[in-house]
Amino acid sequence: MSDLPTGRIFLGLISGTSADGIDAALVRFDDDHAHARPTLLHGRTHAWHPALRERLVALGQQAQALTLDEVGELDVRIGHAFAAAALATLRDAGLTARDITAIGSHGQTLRHHPHGDAPFTLQLGDAHAIAERCGIQVVADFRRRDVAAGGHGAPLVPAFHAATLHDPGEDRAVLNLGGIANLTLLPARGTVRGFDTGPANGLMDAWCQRHTGTAYDVGGAFAARGHVDGPLLARLLAEPWFAAPPPKSTGRDRFHLDWVEAALAGTEAPADVQATLLALTARSVADALRATQPGTRLVIACGGGVHNPLLMAALAEAMPDALIESSAAHGLDPDFVEAMAFAWLAREHLAGRPGNLPAVTGAAGPRVLGALYPA
Repeated sequence: MSDLPTGRIFLGLISGTSADGIDAALVRFDDDHAHARPTLLHGRTHAWHPALRERLVALGQQAQALTLDEVGELDVRIGHAFAAAALATLRDAGLTARDITAIGSHGQTLRHHPHGDAPFTLQLGDAHAIAERCGIQVVADFRRRDVAAGGHGAPLVPAFHAATLHDPGEDRAVLNLGGIANLTLLPARGTVRGFDTGPANGLMDAWCQRHTGTAYDVGGAFAARGHVDGPLLARLLAEPWFAAPPPKSTGRDRFHLDWVEAALAGTEAPADVQATLLALTARSVADALRATQPGTRLVIACGGGVHNPLLMAALAEAMPDALIESSAAHGLDPDFVEAMAFAWLAREHLAGRPGNLPAVTGAAGPRVLGALYPA
């Protein structure tokens, strides 16, 4: 048992693969143990400055290269944006720095290469800048310790899912529909597993931005104007990564618009490509769940994709034997599950408890994740 005070408030910060905003979640935990029930006190998504977001999206799509000076500058700018989001969230909630035990900051992923002779994962967002501007201790850099231990450094949120959504009476899965889709398998009995399944909103957002000028496909309206292109879907699904067994993780450095364009015949209507990218998400998720936990009867969905009714309908059609429902039905706001998870991971760090699941990431063992940056 740690000496971590109970009832304290933590602030989780994350910008996901889509770089569509900085999610901030103020979370109170009802006890000290790892399975303590979290309560979301306040959640808000803070918009990026348009020019900074445009740069992040371009970098994620591998459209730009950076000098070392630019990396350093971008790290600080992202840190300042995260600090501004944290301070605005505190003002919204009527809280001050003295009310917060710690900030858990994921940062913004620019590259994720967990394979090869020198595996690495790179998240920017200077934690020193966040601590200095907010006057609150920060836990950050969560992924690299797991990579150093031979893991993928991702996904990390399954540990939070296991702590809050496991049910000993049924096999469940948690589906996060962010820029990348990932599954957490929560069997009634047995080992928790989790892994990325492939693209979710990231490709659809990028294609929508290019062809409509809007940051994402509101309500799936753009995809609804098109039809699924069967041959194109087959070419996309032929990507060898989909057939690789877990543990596995991915990002925009693999699934980007150049990857899509390499599969195009050149005559496809933009709306048909959008519909096909949506079908790719549904199909890759369903195939992965069927291969790894075919007896799943409940899929708890979270992330921005929950708000796309066309995507949710496609998932239901692809997984007819499972009930798919929002995490809201289980007391977790689907828009802030990941931000809540990084508040939880900061808490686990301060308690000296591991934040990874080796069966999920492939690491050599449990590790305390992150580094502490004092206020």
